[in-house]
Amino acid sequence: MSNSVNGNGAQIKMYTTGWCPDCWRAKSVMRGNGVDFEEIDIEGDEDARELVQKLNKGNMSVPTIVFPDGDVLTEPSTTALMAKLSKL
Repeated sequence: MSNSVNGNGAQIKMYTTGWCPDCWRAKSVMRGNGVDFEEIDIEGDEDARELVQKLNKGNMSVPTIVFPDGDVLTEPSTTALMAKLSKL
């Protein structure tokens, strides 16, 4: 999914891996709430992997979700993700 979330071309970007259960859960929450996002698999994208490490103090923690307002959620609980989505 790669549609704009706020009308100005900005998108939510979710950095994931194919084997991560927390990624599956976060994607399910986003899709279940009708939220469009761009999924980027860090296993096949070195630039994305480096960004995730930069955002997480050297750790390759996924999911890392970057919002158009600059907020970043790393491995968010369903409750934390829902709270952020309610503010979009």
